[in-house]
Amino acid sequence: MPLVCVCSPKGGVGKTTLAANLAWSLARAGSKVLAIDFDVQNALRLHFGVPLNDGRGFVARSEEQADWSQSILTTGGNIFVLPYGEVSEPQRERFEENLAKDPHFLRRGLDTVLNYPGLVIVADFPPGPGPALKAMSALAEMHLVVMLADTASVSLLPQIENNRMIGQPLNHQLGHYFVLNQSDNRRNISRDVTAFMQQRLGDSLLGVVHRDESVAEANASQQSVYDFSPASAAAFDIELIAKRVANILNISVGNGEVQAPIRSGHY
Repeated sequence: MPLVCVCSPKGGVGKTTLAANLAWSLARAGSKVLAIDFDVQNALRLHFGVPLNDGRGFVARSEEQADWSQSILTTGGNIFVLPYGEVSEPQRERFEENLAKDPHFLRRGLDTVLNYPGLVIVADFPPGPGPALKAMSALAEMHLVVMLADTASVSLLPQIENNRMIGQPLNHQLGHYFVLNQSDNRRNISRDVTAFMQQRLGDSLLGVVHRDESVAEANASQQSVYDFSPASAAAFDIELIAKRVANILNISVGNGEVQAPIRSGHY
């Protein structure tokens, strides 16, 4: 059960969009993929066509519902989604308190999907440090840290390199890797930061995603960039990153058939 965490030290970097399109790319290659949203903004579901007014999710009932897989939504194809859902402030606080205080809370909730044969999990987290990201560090095979091709991201790089984001290494298995998002060769700063990051990060930089309006347009239409504009630069970049992720995780691509029943809700 390969599990990839997508995170960032700051917001506004396109992290959720990248997580969604990474899930789409892995699914297109034949893997069965579950996208999990740990961000209270509850936006990941929108990338898979879940209606805006659908407030279902796993967080509100995470205490009483030991098996969070019961909140999974099917989207068609090889992708399932486990949305954060609509929550009250007390529900959010209790969820984060349970994550911080109970070291087994996350594993218990995800036990069914963690043991599901052939499933690839892509988990999206809110920007910056947080209890969910820290709790997941012991379970995930790898972390992808999304940065922008700007000076703010350069200034935050030491926070990741010196394990200050969650007070310990992000990942205890295959490590963490970087993705540089929205690189724009037409802008000097963006071009210079991209070159600096490539030199500084070396092999830990899995890829650079070029700025591409088709990504935002695909988001607006609740489609993957592959369906909206398969020949776009961003589609090519993300597919290359997905292949590198699959190689690191040693994912054996199957035929996409469901190997066992998975509890899911239809919308």
